[in-house]
Amino acid sequence: MSILEAIIIAIVEGLTEFLPVSSTGHMIIAEKLMNVDDKEFTKLFIVAIQLGAILAVVALYWKKFFDFKNPSFYLKLFVAVIPALVLGYTFSDSIDKMLESTTTVIISLIMGGVVLLMVDNYFKKPVIEEEPQMTFKNAFIIGCWQVIAMIPGVSRSAASIIGGMQQRLTRNLAAEFSFFLAVPTMAAATGYKLMQGYNTFTPSDIKLLIIGNVVAFVVALLAIKFFIGFLQKHGFRVFGIYRIIVGIILLLLMLAGYLPR
Repeated sequence: MSILEAIIIAIVEGLTEFLPVSSTGHMIIAEKLMNVDDKEFTKLFIVAIQLGAILAVVALYWKKFFDFKNPSFYLKLFVAVIPALVLGYTFSDSIDKMLESTTTVIISLIMGGVVLLMVDNYFKKPVIEEEPQMTFKNAFIIGCWQVIAMIPGVSRSAASIIGGMQQRLTRNLAAEFSFFLAVPTMAAATGYKLMQGYNTFTPSDIKLLIIGNVVAFVVALLAIKFFIGFLQKHGFRVFGIYRIIVGIILLLLMLAGYLPR
């Protein structure tokens, strides 16, 4: 992987991590279109640089994230991340195999797009407007929804936001909790991947990981602000249309032989 390829993938990550379009799916397609060498490191890179984007949440919401006067907030995050920790560890090898599948990404993009076209018509009567109103049961169920995003092409933010709305959170609170939940989720995923591969890292690999995380962090700062404002005004429909269009284009490219299956 070259520095330019790392920067491009990191930009894709920063732009898409908090949009309901699947950052992992977009990064997989980006690396396949560029025909990036060293597939094993690339799979690790795609997971590890998500930490940079996630840290943008901490930077933007640091006052709330470090509000130690509200310990229940951290307990809710812990409860919500349990499903991802358990299933992510249990099915780590299967998840790695799916990261190689263009077909999985395409199917997930299109099916997820159809879901987003419909989701604004449901969950119209939220009753939970602030985090203190959330129960631990709400948090755990949102965490179960998030697990669906272990399938490449299924957006982590979309899954957890929809999970929050299904638990009758307002759209804004569901999005905010999804952002916060990303911190322990991706920190755990990144830490696990780095522990698996640190013995094989070269100085070049370390440099690429640093560059990728920094770029993803900066780009994600801008993307988060955009998404919150856009979601308030327009909902999910536009993202659903985008996913379907991109999925169809990728399907045609794959059938034409420009993308591997």
